Amino acid sequence: MKTELQGFGLGLRTDHYRDFIDASPRVDWLEVISENYLVPGGKPLYFLDRIRRDYPMVMHGVSLSIGGTDPFDADYLKQLKALVDRIQPAWISDHLCWTGTESLNLHDLLPMPYTHAALRHLTARLQQVQDYLGRPLLMENVSSYVTYPSDEMSEWEFIAELAMCSGCDLLLDVNNVYVSSVNHGFDPHVFIDAMPAQHVRQIHLAGHEDHGSYIIDTHDHPVSDAVWDLYAHTIRRLGMVPTMIERDDNIPPLAELITELDAARRLAEQTLAAKERAA
Repeated sequence: MKTELQGFGLGLRTDHYRDFIDASPRVDWLEVISENYLVPGGKPLYFLDRIRRDYPMVMHGVSLSIGGTDPFDADYLKQLKALVDRIQPAWISDHLCWTGTESLNLHDLLPMPYTHAALRHLTARLQQVQDYLGRPLLMENVSSYVTYPSDEMSEWEFIAELAMCSGCDLLLDVNNVYVSSVNHGFDPHVFIDAMPAQHVRQIHLAGHEDHGSYIIDTHDHPVSDAVWDLYAHTIRRLGMVPTMIERDDNIPPLAELITELDAARRLAEQTLAAKERAA
């Protein structure tokens, strides 16, 4: 059974722990980076437990390597399950990627080859993890800078097919769609339009570094105008989806992020209102 979570959230960062405890800011939910709390104790878990009393949470991982060929790290999965049991997140997500091979972690989110063989591989791996955790996983599209000669379909066709075949749900990162569209020269609206609405359960918004002929996904800037425009298109296409803003570097005061989150809220509401008027 799917847990319902609505509204607009932020990524929980150490800079803002005390703000959430002392001021109870107007944020509907929080996303935590799973790996930050896979520890036996100490301040990270103290703050996590304290803030969890007041805010719903979702978990977001960066180390699962669902597309890898090595066996899953049993200790990692055990710790992940313990964290799930501890905070009871609305859902768990990770990236549609691989991060290394033969036990070598490259510490990067590397894109999958978009092939039928990769679809079969991912479907089996997803089932294994979901069975162990006892919960469905959301898969996030990554930003990419390379493609493979072996690709048999587009990224959006691959993601839609994976959701339909495996039953997994999706974390749609609108910034990543835009970054990849510039880097690879495709229309980001085509990507958004191909997403199966019934499987998209969360949206990420973030900033990036624009180098003209290419873009790097950095999460250290405010959301760009182009990404705001693509987000409006996404809401018109998919309806109101729980949305959050990611900031991982150059982290501003919490009030500044909440102002940006309120802009997302207004844009989504205005977009849906305009759609209703047009209908």
